[in-house]
Amino acid sequence: MMTILRNTHIDFMSRRRVFYFISAAAILVGFISIIAHGGLRLGIDFAGGRLVEYRLNQDLSVDEIRDAVAAAGFPKAEIQPIRGTRDVLVRMPEIVEQRGGEASLPELIRQALASEHPGLTAELLREESVGAKIGGEIRQQAFWAMIIALALILLYVAVRFEFRFGLGAVAALAHDVLIVLALFSLFNKEITMPVVAALMTVAGYSINDSIVVFDRIREQLVRLRRESFQGVLNISINQMLSRTVITSVTTLFGALSLLILGGEVIHDFAFAMTVGVIVGTYSSVFVASALVLELRAAKEAKGGR
Repeated sequence: MMTILRNTHIDFMSRRRVFYFISAAAILVGFISIIAHGGLRLGIDFAGGRLVEYRLNQDLSVDEIRDAVAAAGFPKAEIQPIRGTRDVLVRMPEIVEQRGGEASLPELIRQALASEHPGLTAELLREESVGAKIGGEIRQQAFWAMIIALALILLYVAVRFEFRFGLGAVAALAHDVLIVLALFSLFNKEITMPVVAALMTVAGYSINDSIVVFDRIREQLVRLRRESFQGVLNISINQMLSRTVITSVTTLFGALSLLILGGEVIHDFAFAMTVGVIVGTYSSVFVASALVLELRAAKEAKGGR
């Protein structure tokens, strides 16, 4: 196996509380952002509603588009330009769609834009619609999918290793998901089904990284019986550091390629993957392994008393 980091002797565990603080601060900022935004920004997959995307032949400001759409009878519509193009997304609650009369909603908006800006053409690129009831069902199913996945991971790791290893792995997964959601809230990005798929992929990637480290810890616990548990953790992590970095960087290249070259449709998925790979690598060392150490110390302290 290719090695890029040889014979490292980094004392990861002695620095764990610094990284606890960093993780806690990032998650706290995310919670504050979510509260400030009135919750996560849900896409139409979960919230329900209507989405229409146009390609304009003229440059218009968001305010100009919003005024034209409001004049068509849709004052609650949300306008989102797509970076580097003349494409624009128009989102609105499903109930607004029913006010369109005989003309279709895309045609009403197109007519309003042409009326306010003579010579403008708006090519319809896509149209999506999800009812509020269906969106709620999808949201509930996504939530339970995440909960069941975490529970099964806890069970698997607890059976293969020990229960405290399972708790450390699940805590690391929860940490990764919360950090990704925090950044989505900070950048006001939508949570859609592709983003949930990215979160599940990140969870699988992160648990794989953690299990590799846990497996080496289990081996070293047998070989290094005279070494302290903290020392065994440090030795195991250092031995797997090169493998972890190579795997993470390789995966990160793929995620970054999608983020930069994949286009607007896959951008949020690629963003979640990119952040998740970085945070997942970090958490397998400074969250999963560190929490196993804390649980072990708590157990020994309780036994001592």
